[in-house]
Amino acid sequence: MMKPSAILVVLLALLTRGASAQQPPNIVFFFTDDQTTSTLGCYGNPIIQTPNIDQLARRGTRFENAFVSQAICWVSRTTILTGLTGRSYGTPGNRELATADAVRELYTDRLRASGYRTGYFGKWHAKMPKDFRREDHFDEFEAIGRNPFYKQQADGSLRHETEVIVDRGIDFIQRHDPDKPFALNLWFNACHAEDSDRRPGIGHFPWPRSVDGMYDDVQIPEPRLASPGIFESQPDFLKTTINRERYFWRWNTPQKYQTNMRAYYRMVSGIDGAIGRFMKALEDAGMADNTIIVYSADNGYYMGNRGFAGKWSHYDDALRVPMIVMDPRVPEDAKGQVSQKTVLNLDLPSTFLDYASVEIPERYQGNSIRRIVQGDAVDEWRTESFHEHFAVRNRIPAFEGLRNDQYKYVRYFDHGGYEFLHNLQNDPEELTNLVDDPDYADVLAQMRKRTDARVQELGGPLQPLDQFNESTDPMPVAAANVSAKPDADGFVRVFDGKSLRGWSGDSKYWSVQDGALTGVADGTLKMNRFITWKHSTVRNFDLRVKVKVTTGGNSGIQYRGTMRPDIGLDVVSGYQCDVVADRPDYNGMLYDEKGRRIIARTGQKVVIDTDGQPWIVGEFPIRDFEPDQWHEYRVLVKGNHHQHWIDGHMTSDVIDLDEAGRSLEGVLAVQVHVGPAMKIQYKDFRIKHLPDNLPLIHAGEVTIAEGSLGVKPQGRLPKDWQPPVYAAAASVE
Repeated sequence: MMKPSAILVVLLALLTRGASAQQPPNIVFFFTDDQTTSTLGCYGNPIIQTPNIDQLARRGTRFENAFVSQAICWVSRTTILTGLTGRSYGTPGNRELATADAVRELYTDRLRASGYRTGYFGKWHAKMPKDFRREDHFDEFEAIGRNPFYKQQADGSLRHETEVIVDRGIDFIQRHDPDKPFALNLWFNACHAEDSDRRPGIGHFPWPRSVDGMYDDVQIPEPRLASPGIFESQPDFLKTTINRERYFWRWNTPQKYQTNMRAYYRMVSGIDGAIGRFMKALEDAGMADNTIIVYSADNGYYMGNRGFAGKWSHYDDALRVPMIVMDPRVPEDAKGQVSQKTVLNLDLPSTFLDYASVEIPERYQGNSIRRIVQGDAVDEWRTESFHEHFAVRNRIPAFEGLRNDQYKYVRYFDHGGYEFLHNLQNDPEELTNLVDDPDYADVLAQMRKRTDARVQELGGPLQPLDQFNESTDPMPVAAANVSAKPDADGFVRVFDGKSLRGWSGDSKYWSVQDGALTGVADGTLKMNRFITWKHSTVRNFDLRVKVKVTTGGNSGIQYRGTMRPDIGLDVVSGYQCDVVADRPDYNGMLYDEKGRRIIARTGQKVVIDTDGQPWIVGEFPIRDFEPDQWHEYRVLVKGNHHQHWIDGHMTSDVIDLDEAGRSLEGVLAVQVHVGPAMKIQYKDFRIKHLPDNLPLIHAGEVTIAEGSLGVKPQGRLPKDWQPPVYAAAASVE
């Protein structure tokens, strides 16, 4: 029989446990940028590795039909902070800017007033009135942005913003008083592209280095809506918008698509790993059993579907987002459920306040999803959602409309009221516009009417637009010229002569001196150091630049290169026009950095056969160019034909038939080289982008004469080395 003292201990323990269960739950909100549902394992992606997010879905509720009201970063974020749609919180005449009244009290202020300790770490990007102070609305606040994604730490190392944000979150909970509830916002910049850096891979989609190498051996399936006919079916104002412009930054070639998709997947897996680290810290702190975890994104994302990039338009690619809510206190039968109910980012602030037992303001336009997560039967729920876009109206087509389980209706009111009507049950990919189908005339009329009414409820029609500006040609002749401004001769300035703007490299080696892009090495380099142009990749082009190199100096103009983060953040491999001060037989030659190495020495006309063997098919004089003097280098590349000149004198002429070894597109860079101390300078740096579709030269179109000699390879060779001799019977065509 239990002693009275023991019974008292048990009763006290039960009472304490009961009191603890009644304490308000902690809330952690993981918020990603530019993420569609198709990039998570729990939403059906068989390739991506997101075990920690998938575990949240198994323990919580995954919403299959979660959407945003407006698919753009700052509007979506402000909607969550205020509980209002963009049309409702915006300033008349400037709807992207929140009114002072709309942001006087954020949902976090209500949580703080009820005893919550609030924290915010990460991306902000909300357009607030002049006197608004972000720090006033949180107990702890630190805006952590991208550009660059890699943050320099006190010890000089670089750490990805995803990791830094979670570091701050872990520190926040480790310092937290467990007797007080907390609400923590960890708002990532990932998976947003670094728009000012269009170098494929780690330039455009930088990932935490902890996931280096992931997906390198995976072939990502092409976009499910990649058919050119789908793009061609769009109205002209969608084919020339920013969605199409950024397509050419990210997805327009198979190689660029694979490189960027792998990089994007690494960003997602990097977030997942950081979340796993946070969840362990939460468990270690003893707070996991009373902490609600929410995972969502600010908008969806076009990853090549319909020939688009970005978000912004009315299709579900842009509007649909992941949403997972994990409440560890729910009954077992509510864990791992998948809800088909339509939920919105607009619902999140109401949900947070509901969990905290804080009164939800009447002006909030969303609903708490708490009861759905708990597994309760919720019969009264929205059957239709309102969506719009009006941000950057002069460049992004604006629309408004409604979506329900059966239909989606929108109208692009700045473009003649152009309308779409999709039957989502019969046509979930939204490929058919039923506006002109007489069988749907009644549906169209009713949805127009309901849209009119909803617009009035939320703030009324927007003022007319003065002028809309197209962003791109739907099919540019040279994709690299998208968002570039060529001069009258068709050249784009690569270097402005004043700053390193538009370039990425280590400032230890690179600077601007005397109006020139300048690289300096002191003779102790262990590895070549590069500086890379960020504006675009290069394909077919005519490049002109003046170069000056000191005696003993060695550099090169790298083109169609590949970023090599496995070696270093600034390292590039690929074709190179060598710049060598004291070696006339190297100066201006064609070199393949970290590849086939020397493929044509200076003064050689070369054909590289289909097996990668370079053969000398002609020669021209070699000239000596004085060091410490300015010389004009020219690189002309058309398809697989490469030509180099110095001061108008040809130094290299190569046709590359090696499909496995060559590259048809890549980045532009210059380097400082391992070896003696040196100084290299580039000025008057410009490039003319030639048409993308220039033809390739094929094996049957060139002749390698019987007896032609192979190019002498780089490196130490046997004393009795003799060049290979071409025999026609051995050629492979």
